[in-house]
Amino acid sequence: MKKVFYAVLVFVLMSALTAFEASAQSKRDDIPVNQLPTGVLNVLYEYTEVLKSETLEKCAEAFVAIAGGGLVNENSDALRVDVPQFSLKKDYNNFKFYALPLKITRVNKRYSNGDGYGDSAIAGWVYKIWIDKKKGVNGMPAPISIMVPENHPTIKTPKVIGIGSL
Repeated sequence: MKKVFYAVLVFVLMSALTAFEASAQSKRDDIPVNQLPTGVLNVLYEYTEVLKSETLEKCAEAFVAIAGGGLVNENSDALRVDVPQFSLKKDYNNFKFYALPLKITRVNKRYSNGDGYGDSAIAGWVYKIWIDKKKGVNGMPAPISIMVPENHPTIKTPKVIGIGSL
């Protein structure tokens, strides 16, 4: 019985240590907020304007222009079927809890070899940008990921590739 207890204790401690190390490593690629490229910042602001749409349907229609990677179909002309009903809906419904003007609390920059599939697959630098909630609203800042595509024959502008955390 003692062996089982010690085995469980070691497992719990190792899991906690691994989680701590993972959270510490996650800030390794952080950059100062003022180093966020203008094009990426513009797409972030555009996304927040899209989230203010009258309806979720109008929000989804407007979002197609700045969405990329795995959020869009192979032709990049429509959102994947599950995006509006899940991740976009979550951001659309919860955006009211976030500070305006936007308050960026953290930016993480990393290189990605690819996001998406077919002709819509893009690779490049991903900026994961955390925005803060309104004063008095509980909760942690939430990330939105924007990729700057490199070497794609048709997609040249930054695209939102990660949503659904607001």
